[in-house]
Amino acid sequence: MKAMKRIVVGFFAMWWVTRWSSLAMGTNTMKFPVGVIVDEGTWIGKLGLSCIHMALSDFYASHSHYNTRIHLTIKHTDAHMIAAASAVAQNEATQVAAITAIVQAFGWNQVVLIYEEGLYGEEVIPHIMKTLQDANVHVPYQIAISPSTTDQQIIKELANLRMMSNRVFIIHMPPILGLRVFTKARDIGMISQGYVWIMTTSMTNLLDWTNSSITDLMQGVVGVASYFPKSKEVQDFEVQWKLKFQKENPNIIGAQLNVLGLWAYDAATALAIAVEKARITKLSFQRKNVSKSCNTTDFETIRVSQSGSKLQDALSKTAFKGLSGKFNLVNGEMNSKTFQIININGDGKKVVGFWTPHNGLERELSPKNMSKYSTSKANLKQIIWPGDSPIAPKGWDVGANGKRLKVGIQVKRGFFESFNIHHDSVNDTMTFNGYCIDIFIAVMRALPYSVPFEFIPFNIPNLDRDYLRPGVFYDDLIQKVYVGEIDAVVGDLTIMFERSQYVDFTLPFTEGGVNFLVPTKQKNKEKAWLFLKPLTWELWLATGCFFVFISFVVWVLEHQNNEEFRGSPSNQIGNSFWFSFLTMDFAQREKIHSNLARVVVIIWAFVVLILTQSYTASFTTLLTVQQLQPTVIDINQLIRSRESIGYQLGSYTYNILKQIGFDESRLRSYNSPQQCDHLLTIGSQHGGIVAAFDKIPYLKAMETSYCSKYTMIGPTYNHPGFGFAFRRNSPLVNDVSRAILNLTEKNEGGMKEIENAWFENASHCKWQSDVEATYSLNIDSFRGLFLIAVLASSLALVVHIAMFLIDSWKHLNCFDPSDPFFKRICVMVKVFYHHYNTNTPFLAAPQTTTHQVP
Repeated sequence: MKAMKRIVVGFFAMWWVTRWSSLAMGTNTMKFPVGVIVDEGTWIGKLGLSCIHMALSDFYASHSHYNTRIHLTIKHTDAHMIAAASAVAQNEATQVAAITAIVQAFGWNQVVLIYEEGLYGEEVIPHIMKTLQDANVHVPYQIAISPSTTDQQIIKELANLRMMSNRVFIIHMPPILGLRVFTKARDIGMISQGYVWIMTTSMTNLLDWTNSSITDLMQGVVGVASYFPKSKEVQDFEVQWKLKFQKENPNIIGAQLNVLGLWAYDAATALAIAVEKARITKLSFQRKNVSKSCNTTDFETIRVSQSGSKLQDALSKTAFKGLSGKFNLVNGEMNSKTFQIININGDGKKVVGFWTPHNGLERELSPKNMSKYSTSKANLKQIIWPGDSPIAPKGWDVGANGKRLKVGIQVKRGFFESFNIHHDSVNDTMTFNGYCIDIFIAVMRALPYSVPFEFIPFNIPNLDRDYLRPGVFYDDLIQKVYVGEIDAVVGDLTIMFERSQYVDFTLPFTEGGVNFLVPTKQKNKEKAWLFLKPLTWELWLATGCFFVFISFVVWVLEHQNNEEFRGSPSNQIGNSFWFSFLTMDFAQREKIHSNLARVVVIIWAFVVLILTQSYTASFTTLLTVQQLQPTVIDINQLIRSRESIGYQLGSYTYNILKQIGFDESRLRSYNSPQQCDHLLTIGSQHGGIVAAFDKIPYLKAMETSYCSKYTMIGPTYNHPGFGFAFRRNSPLVNDVSRAILNLTEKNEGGMKEIENAWFENASHCKWQSDVEATYSLNIDSFRGLFLIAVLASSLALVVHIAMFLIDSWKHLNCFDPSDPFFKRICVMVKVFYHHYNTNTPFLAAPQTTTHQVP
């Protein structure tokens, strides 16, 4: 095969040097015979041959000084041989990357390969498999179809595919065989809504998309096609080619120039250049040694030129700007780097995007596009899929074979009210519900498509009994999924590495972590400083400051007119504070005379009333709500105590406890919340346990059921939570995981709503720290009241001081104008302090004493 690669050039053509002729076309011109294999019975063969003739004619017309002239010898063969030659002629690795980008763009994680049996298909399949694998796309099945396969055999193979769930097919085969496959696929309904067909260039480059019979057959099919820029040179050549081709083939109407014709033109040009550069002066041939016992082919009987390496070297170094773009051969293959993404729709193919190695999928080609590689479907134009559907198929159909998804559940009486089964003896039917089942049903409803499923309960010994015996552990159900007995497992199933080797898990739908559950004991209600808890320290401080402020205001307003607020300084201060604090129970014996003081006292009494009532309510709550604390503080206390620890029967928490350091003799199992409660109640000294070690969702269920009786203590040990298990490489896993995320983020109708339905009492279980934080009043609650009291008191002070100044205006005239301001203030304070509503001024003029001079 490697030898054939060296002598094949072009999409449809293969040439080899057959013999040397010394016939001269001129003094310095030699004829260089080249054989061309072509199917002249097809328009593609005629297209290629006409382009080769035009290439040589154009080339030698502009290179008349060349010493060599290629002389063509035409040999007819069938289209299959031409297609085989084209698969050596172009590099398949790049088109495989383009196909993979399409698969990634629409999120399909499984595809089926359909290819031609033999060298043509099998050379490309390893490239496809590796590239898909690198993109995390699984290929669960592939079909190799021989050109000699009958139509009935093709139908049988396709019918087997239809019974599977996969709906994305990549087809790589020559046009004749490919059209047979598409015809039979249409006949059995496989080119319809929900199916995806992706073609390689082997069909998209060769088929005549102006042929309505072909486009009608392949409506909705997607493919990658080799791309060439539509330059002015190409446009001029296309006009010349159409005139020549129509003249030579009048019976072929509407033939269009495609990339194969351009490749043929450039390949013939490249060969003409290489023949000249090789400077081969003499050719010798040697027949290959082929064993007589071998099944020989025509290629193996051809004599091989001894100068072939020189021609091959010249071809590999030949590079120029051709009609199809930059022409160069890499390992004997055309190195196409840009592909069109086409969609067969209506009366022909529609270009919906492009793929390049640097940018990935692009809606339009742009040399200035410097963005990163992308496989986003947003970079493609609208695609019309089989069945005339604008919606991209999901890529699989779980109910394709008429069966429902078998979902295994392990029936046991345990935490979460996990599974409740009701048997209708009249109709012989069973209904299922429970926390995990409700989550699964909600998730499946959240999928963008319908997935029929049925629950398969395991280990139901007797449906007429009042309870169901705890059954086998989940590992047994995991094994049933692995061997194909069921399709999925639903329940409180912990995601574990060991299990992930047999099934694929979705994202967890519960909180992860493992913790200890311990009983609680009542705190001492006569806590010495509990009376301070109803108010925060900021509120205590603000209240104290307001008592002092109100005392001062009342004293100022009542000092001059009320004897209760006069006397010695200590008596005045004591009475003022006494009066202010007694407003809490309205037991003041002092009477007030000033109306301004009455207003201040009324407002302050209102503030004090609200403050005391709020304090009473908060303090009462703190006294009446149970003050609880755990019986065990931390894990170290548990380890030192040497008392028994509980774990759920069959749970991997048993291994974690042993790793932590708990002796096996101290571990006791339970299999229900009721049994766990019983063991915790009787305690370790009476055959019970002092703590239960379990997954946090289970422990929260215990807290919900028994509220203040139990609480969790740390530290929390990590574990990924509960998830649903499906068969390996199941296409459902990704979509179900996304649905779980969607339900987790939703406020209404989401995961939280289901949890509340099953654990509605969980919010009532508050521990001491939560209670204290909830019932401690802060200053924000009284900010408005304090503001009113401050404004009213300040206004009363301003009014009273203004009245005092007016009343004492005559005393101001006694000041010496030279006295400083501060001295005047001190004098006015003395006037205020000593003026007891008498007419004797504090600053009266001093009496004059007359002394007689003897």
